Amino acid sequence: MIVADRKPIEEIIAEIKEHEKILILGCNECVTVCEAGGKKEVGVLASALRMYFLNQGRDVKLDEITLERQCDHEYLEEIRDVIDQYDAVVSLACGVGVQFMAEKYHTMPVYPGVNTCFLGVTEKRGLWTERCQACGQCILARTGGICPVSRCAKRILNGPCGGSTQGSCEINKEISCAWQLIIDRLKALDRLDDYEQIDPIKDWSTDRAGGPRKVEREDVQQ
Repeated sequence: MIVADRKPIEEIIAEIKEHEKILILGCNECVTVCEAGGKKEVGVLASALRMYFLNQGRDVKLDEITLERQCDHEYLEEIRDVIDQYDAVVSLACGVGVQFMAEKYHTMPVYPGVNTCFLGVTEKRGLWTERCQACGQCILARTGGICPVSRCAKRILNGPCGGSTQGSCEINKEISCAWQLIIDRLKALDRLDDYEQIDPIKDWSTDRAGGPRKVEREDVQQ
């Protein structure tokens, strides 16, 4: 899932303080799971902003809506009839949702309420860790389901490097060496011979370095 973290309330206030009619727009997908932008977080942010404006002696209209998704035309259409009631939107969706919202309603100022961090997993409540950088050419079949692109600080495709010590990364001793994890996983799968094979240079043209990417499937297009 996409993992996001709440922006400091001071940063949000600095962006919206001149507006009079504000919609706080949540998303019921990834940011809900990581407790950054769902209905509950919309309510918490709205309450904090109401308190701020009350202390400023201002009567600011602050409404709350949470959509199923903000990265889908269908769900963004649900606010078509009400969007003109506001002069700004604070979106608690990921950066994708914020941008799609801004494209859909291009005359409406849309401000992000969260920082989009990475593609990751929920290890336990309150702890999310990165697992994928969406490089566009998945190599997990060759590495035992552990990604060296996202989990190795040096993105080494044939590791480990010479700096790892006792299973820890030299960049941060609290982080496990990705290649040690890969070796342990291949051993558990009785595939350690695969480790001896040198992987070819990766095709990085599918990575973000090649510019904004798209996936197009004619078989599902209408």
